[in-house]
Amino acid sequence: MESLKHINIPKYITKSGKTVSIKLSYQTFGRSINDAQIILVNHALTGNSEVIGENGWWNELIGENKCIDTRDYCILAFNVPGNGHDNTTDSLIENYKDFTARDIAKIFALALEQLNINQLFAVIGGSVGGGISWELAAHKPKLIKHLIPVSTDWKSTDWLIANCHIQDAILNNSSQPLKDARMHAMTLYRTPESFTSKFKRSKKNNYLFNTESWLNYHGEKLSKRFNISAYKMMNQILRTIDITDNRGSFLEVASNISSHIHIITINSDLFFKPEENWNTFEELKKVKDNVSIYEINSIHGHDGFLIEFDQLFNILNPIFKTKKYKS
Repeated sequence: MESLKHINIPKYITKSGKTVSIKLSYQTFGRSINDAQIILVNHALTGNSEVIGENGWWNELIGENKCIDTRDYCILAFNVPGNGHDNTTDSLIENYKDFTARDIAKIFALALEQLNINQLFAVIGGSVGGGISWELAAHKPKLIKHLIPVSTDWKSTDWLIANCHIQDAILNNSSQPLKDARMHAMTLYRTPESFTSKFKRSKKNNYLFNTESWLNYHGEKLSKRFNISAYKMMNQILRTIDITDNRGSFLEVASNISSHIHIITINSDLFFKPEENWNTFEELKKVKDNVSIYEINSIHGHDGFLIEFDQLFNILNPIFKTKKYKS
């Protein structure tokens, strides 16, 4: 992959005490790192650094004349180690339980140092990518001007950990692990209302409901493009988000973050519940003036951040419409 660049992170010591060497891959889009403000985009569970382009997963939001305009900003995206985007077996991580979301944030911070980046205009990420964004802000509290966690939280809740535990069991015990894990996950990423609106109990044939056909399709599609080691790794990162671990209370940690924190939640999210985000906002207001919360109205649940682009545009446009270059 010609556009994929690499940074070597030697002898990194994980939170679990293991020493590993990481070959971190990344991509940049838009203006160069040296002459524009930088936006770090952290991908979701089955995503990658290909934010825009032929297979870009956020083309509707980022690009020329888009909400985040690549004519004005440098877009930087790292691949979470072990996500398999470089298609090499050497980059896969089998000992996935040695890693946490905080490890990924620290690895990203080391990579930023190698790139001589000491300030980010914004960090934005959805789902697990947003959790990594929270972890990066807690690790480097003065690094980020605008922290934008979308459909996520600063910690993995008991509900989330429970579902990650089920996912891990499927991935380790099923005869078709990727397909089955993906089908289970898709029911959590959407809502009963979303399924009803989309399928209305219609059938593909006399024996198969369209709901079942759609789940089969997504399971089979992921099986063809994703590696089981990568899924296990990303699921592990999702279950280990916690910016307070061995640091103190949430307010003690968050009060040190200088960023303007823009929390974006979805009213129907069954994965990262909006009530958790509103509680976070109310707590943050006790110690920070520069905190905002926005709620996307959607029947589509957690996946709303990949669907409700008009609402996302209205939320994000005031942040990114000011076009500033490095002097």
